[in-house]
Amino acid sequence: MMRSDLFSRERCIEKLIASEKIPRDKLDECLRVAKETRQSVFYVLMERDVLPEAQALSFLSEQTGVPILNLASLRIPGTLINMVPKKLVEKYHILPVGRIGNAISVVTSDPFEIMAVDELRDLTKCSVQLVLGSPKLISAAVESYYGDASNMEDVLGGIDDDELEVVRATEGEEGGPEVRTGSSVDDAPVVKMVKLIIEEAVRMRASDIHFEPYERAFRVRYRIDGALRESFSHARDLYGALVARVKIISNLDITEKRLPQDGRFRIRLPSKEIDFRVSVLPIYHGEKMVLRVLDKGGVKSGLGNLGFSEKPTQAFAEAVKNPYGMILVTGPTGSGKSTTLYTILGTLNTPERNIMTIEDPVEYQVEGITQTQVHTEVGMTFAGGLRALLRQSPDVILIGEMRDTETADIGVKAALTGHLVFSTLHTNSAAGAMTRLIDMGVEPFLIANSVICVAAQRLVKKVCEFCKSEEKLSEALIRRCGLPAEKFHGVTAYRGRGCAKCNKTGYYGRQGVIEVLKVDSEIRNMIIQRKASDEIERKAIANGMETLFENAFGLLVRGTTTLDEVLRVTARE
Repeated sequence: MMRSDLFSRERCIEKLIASEKIPRDKLDECLRVAKETRQSVFYVLMERDVLPEAQALSFLSEQTGVPILNLASLRIPGTLINMVPKKLVEKYHILPVGRIGNAISVVTSDPFEIMAVDELRDLTKCSVQLVLGSPKLISAAVESYYGDASNMEDVLGGIDDDELEVVRATEGEEGGPEVRTGSSVDDAPVVKMVKLIIEEAVRMRASDIHFEPYERAFRVRYRIDGALRESFSHARDLYGALVARVKIISNLDITEKRLPQDGRFRIRLPSKEIDFRVSVLPIYHGEKMVLRVLDKGGVKSGLGNLGFSEKPTQAFAEAVKNPYGMILVTGPTGSGKSTTLYTILGTLNTPERNIMTIEDPVEYQVEGITQTQVHTEVGMTFAGGLRALLRQSPDVILIGEMRDTETADIGVKAALTGHLVFSTLHTNSAAGAMTRLIDMGVEPFLIANSVICVAAQRLVKKVCEFCKSEEKLSEALIRRCGLPAEKFHGVTAYRGRGCAKCNKTGYYGRQGVIEVLKVDSEIRNMIIQRKASDEIERKAIANGMETLFENAFGLLVRGTTTLDEVLRVTARE
């Protein structure tokens, strides 16, 4: 039986070669990849677009007599999903799609996978009928059906409790009142569920975990490389205990459900420790929780390790040599400003310097730096905290954000009186920071004499190295760049096809792009004259500033990112 099956597969491949639908060298490459990855060669052929899915499925159907199924319009009952475990579905890249009496139908992209049929027959005690389907639609359906509550108990049962240790409180940090918890909160399923969610977030490189309750269910989403991705949903019955569990390990008040709360906790993994910042917000259907993942591994040990190109890195290195003055980093939320500033502080963190911060909240806890948390409810504001900081004889000050006129004014004056000041602003460009400070009420001559440089930062997604392939740039995309055609001569563009490593997105990881505006005598005069940000930017470019677009375009040339990403982050029209 096995020999005839293998012969049938080989004969089918021979007929495929004879049909001249694909070149022999391409087929040989797919056969090699299939062997190395233990995947079906037909799956590899379609996944890599060596043979279009429609043609491949039609050919297989003609040769084997197995019908083709359109998965897109199918609704699979939960009872059928529960019959086949997720591990088996992922192992053979199959999906149960129907059942009539004692026979089940299973969709696959390889009709010769006899081992899958044997295992399914033994497991379900049913006869198995195969149908053909698109690998991409099978993957999407598996993610949709096996990501939710139907398989949650199987997943929970597979967690190793020793892999992850939750530390309820970090030393020296304030928490909510001590509470005695009933068994419902400490039950193994809820504890395991929280560990599972955290472990999965770390494994998938998530920056945030979103817990969102609805009328009858709740869902969990991860923010990966800047985009939210749904992980699973579950019936509402466990949500209250799950929220209580997270509140307990974060030292929050589990009895308070009407007011927002903020806390944090730390986990210990075999290789490192990771902090989590917790925000709980009362909403219509209960309490929404967002956990920010604060991995200290993201804070590099030197400016050269931030990933920026040589020109802006050199500009930063020169700026931090100044004994006093202000350095600003601008950009939207989640653009990596805090990581950049903490990396710079790391280069200055020596026993000879007194480095102090005022933040809301404290992002990363760093040994050797005095960090202060804003508490507006007791009058500890940015401005008030900054005044107190200045009486502590600091050499270097980090202000988490310039939020109001008073904070900006004190920060600028501190930079003029012998302190090296770092802060962030929410502006679209480096030049826009000058006009923003003027709009906040800071005198132009103070800005001109205190600011050393301003950096505008963004994060671009990197092409997945595991599935990248060359692509031809469309004329429409090239036109949007506004660059002459010769700029693209010799440029090889890449795009990720989508694989298991990158969750089918084609992107894996992010890298910073930046423009650094150095304030020289000409720029100072323009600030004093209240010139518009556009004029300041043009002068900075004339003086050699590399713009955000130019910096991001350099990543395209090096094959690191796509032109779509370059245009997205630089808002190029």
